[in-house]
Amino acid sequence: GGGREHALCWRLRQSPTCGELFCAPGNAGIAVEQGVRVVSLDETDHAAVVAFCADNDVGLVVCGPEAPLVDGLADSLIAANVPCFGPTKAAARLEGSKGFLKDLLQKYDIPTAKYERFVDPEAAKAYIRKEGAPIVVKTDGLAAGKGVIVAMDEDTALRAVDDMMVNAAFGAAGAEIVVEEFLDGEEASFFAVVGGGVAVPLVGAQDHKRVGEGDTGLNTGGMGAYSPAPVLTPALEKVVMETIVQPTVDGMAAEGCPFTGVIFAGLMIKDGEVKLLEHNVRFGDPECQCLMARMRGDLVDLLLRAANGTLGDAPEMAWSDDVAAVVVVAASGYPGAYKKGETIKGLDAANAEEGVKVIHAGTALDEASGDVVSAGGRVLGVVGTGASVKEATARAYAGVDAIEWKGGFCRRDIGWRAIEREEGK
Repeated sequence: GGGREHALCWRLRQSPTCGELFCAPGNAGIAVEQGVRVVSLDETDHAAVVAFCADNDVGLVVCGPEAPLVDGLADSLIAANVPCFGPTKAAARLEGSKGFLKDLLQKYDIPTAKYERFVDPEAAKAYIRKEGAPIVVKTDGLAAGKGVIVAMDEDTALRAVDDMMVNAAFGAAGAEIVVEEFLDGEEASFFAVVGGGVAVPLVGAQDHKRVGEGDTGLNTGGMGAYSPAPVLTPALEKVVMETIVQPTVDGMAAEGCPFTGVIFAGLMIKDGEVKLLEHNVRFGDPECQCLMARMRGDLVDLLLRAANGTLGDAPEMAWSDDVAAVVVVAASGYPGAYKKGETIKGLDAANAEEGVKVIHAGTALDEASGDVVSAGGRVLGVVGTGASVKEATARAYAGVDAIEWKGGFCRRDIGWRAIEREEGK
């Protein structure tokens, strides 16, 4: 029940083909979203999820986060004849195993960074010393977004190997690692809905990973984002579909694990050329909030067609020409230690600002007081829409400024690169 899931519920509910909509586990924002019923359901208990779907005549399951997909929830649903938008356990290895992904990219000539896989820490260190820095060290398995170390010097890379493989800082995820070439340029994200061998392009976005203004400080899950991404021109989006997304879909089918779901391609762009940093098998968070704010078509119909393998007949998705920008309001101390249970006021006032939608991430309802309280690190995502990145972010910040929460903070420069582009700097 994070920001991505609130944004998906909000948009799914607006689809003409949406009937009853359930969300598990939900949050304080999803709980008050009109037409959405929050239910208590443990996604790791596949039998309970399948039984709930049978009892409630569920016609489509949309899985928000990656962990249940890597755990095989889609397989359990498909076996029970419940349509599921999301990949099988075998296909979720695109995100669940960095080594699997890199081998697939190499085999099918998909542009990416040079790499090697290691199960022996000393062999990994020898490779790092040979290649030199900057260099990138990644856990093979899922590490809650923290398993990628961009090492600007050799010592940092060697320490990363020890942390992952010797000290088991990321548990079993770091038993095998990938060491790869450092790519520089401008990062962007591109999304496509996939099913039955067909990939339907959505749109691009850019996010801000660092906690501090000027893109400084520690890495986070994302402090803000905007869509469209100016660096992803229509011509470049076509290249991404032809050289990265479709070859991935075709390669997965050839490997015997056809892909259904969303492909979220993390891209590096330099001098008009694009390479793949990584694939994810779910919508990005906070990028999803921007995509859902701009989407104008029937999302339920699109995702059901993907699940049923009938995407070839799907009508083209409509998008607003407006820019959408999201500013994440996080708990003081994030991405380190932070407090929970702090009261948040002013949410109705924020939602009343022109072009603003407040998306909840780490929130809960205090049953005694009825107040919304903080319950995570990234707590709210305030989305603004406007004719430009400058206008969209200004509206988002007007929404932020209406919120009363002493323990919250945000970055004040979301979209700065795009705004400089707009202003011709």
